[in-house]
Amino acid sequence: MRTKIVATLGPASMNHAAMRAMVRHGARIFRCNFSHDRAEAFTDVVRWTRQLEQEFGIRLTVMGDLSGPKLRIGEVAGSPLAIQHGDRILLGLAGKTSPDHKDLPCITLDDPAPLSGLEQDMPVSLSDGMLRFHVEKVLETDMLFVLKAENAGLLTSHKGIAFPGKFHPLPAFTEKDRRDLREGLEVGLDAFAQSFVQGPDDLDDVHAEMDRLGVRVPLVAKLERRQALDRLDEILERCDAVMVARGDLGLEMPLISLPVHQKRIIKACRRHSKAAIVATQMLLSMVKNPIPTRAETTDVANAVLDGADCVMLSEETAIGEHPVEAVRILGGIAKEAETYYHESSRQTLEARVAKKGPSEYLAYAAALLAETASGTALVCHTASGATARRIASRRPGPRIYAVTPNEHVTHLLNFYADVTPAMADTSMERHVARAERFIENCADIHEGETVIITSGQPTPGQLRARANADEQPPAPTNELKIYIK
Repeated sequence: MRTKIVATLGPASMNHAAMRAMVRHGARIFRCNFSHDRAEAFTDVVRWTRQLEQEFGIRLTVMGDLSGPKLRIGEVAGSPLAIQHGDRILLGLAGKTSPDHKDLPCITLDDPAPLSGLEQDMPVSLSDGMLRFHVEKVLETDMLFVLKAENAGLLTSHKGIAFPGKFHPLPAFTEKDRRDLREGLEVGLDAFAQSFVQGPDDLDDVHAEMDRLGVRVPLVAKLERRQALDRLDEILERCDAVMVARGDLGLEMPLISLPVHQKRIIKACRRHSKAAIVATQMLLSMVKNPIPTRAETTDVANAVLDGADCVMLSEETAIGEHPVEAVRILGGIAKEAETYYHESSRQTLEARVAKKGPSEYLAYAAALLAETASGTALVCHTASGATARRIASRRPGPRIYAVTPNEHVTHLLNFYADVTPAMADTSMERHVARAERFIENCADIHEGETVIITSGQPTPGQLRARANADEQPPAPTNELKIYIK
């Protein structure tokens, strides 16, 4: 299977046996949610993951999901309250009241920032969109409002609140995230996802903290705010992958628009050679049921056909009754979709390039050569992972193996469809020799099969340029070779 599976760990799956079974069925990334635990709770997860790497002989990634500024209301008097269509409630800063509306139920926020700029007719949603309101009247600017219900439901304490389409002055990277990042790195997490990203500055904040801590690991931007889509290209330049987090993103726009936006995001990821993760309710019915619905199987397949690198399970593996079966079925759907995808695209392989440079064309040439020379695999030696990302974005038919001397790059490349990362044998200086050594030792590449190798070894002119440079950038990919094992 080429598509990567991200499995969220929780009470149903945070044990060695379940993780082992999920890896056997295709899980390559384990998601640890900081909304429910601190880093110390994931110490065993990291240890088990390293053991599973040794057992299966593959690279696995443990990703910490930073909470971000999740907005929640305070205590609601008389909770739970039944709200009917047309009912009115008060929304205000904690401690604010209105004598003229004292009979209305009241929900409060401790932080005034989310209320800043809230105006009449703006939408407000509660409980992940189950209760929808609009601002009927502004009683006190930025402080107190009357909301009118647009549907019926239960109003309970401490539920999440959202203001669809409204810019939030709160930074995505909170003090809690800062602590979780530091502690997560200490216990050995391999990558992080930042929630509620609105623009590139939010990612710059995370990278600055990583630099302060002296380590850079892969960073995933979770797209949950409508504003993020307006700056998607800038966000893609700052992150290693994006997650189409359809739960909160679906609150920020009409649900009828969400499928098209998902396709646009994936297409943009392909242009930038960045990984795309599709998440939320992929197989939600399997939280309780042993098989998914027909609509869910179609949803997963369409995500793969659109070009998603990863599909993610949340409640299904965290608290569901069938976590391992959910991974098995998800992998089966993805594999069927991949077969159709490559059958239909083999004759129309495109050069999907964001910048028309030598590196992009070399990646395209490698993918095209693999097709025309009946290659079994592509093996690229890569220091940063860039060459593997570019080749993967073309979706060639043969499997891609990325051989790298840098361990953190293996965790990064686990997010990319088609790519199997491996550590390079650094006892040899020449990069092409390292790739050839990998091919000779790889049991999945058989004698007589054709392999396309890409690598980068500095030429005399490049060595002179690097000697005069302030930094020593990795050698660019400049070598393409047909190798028969």
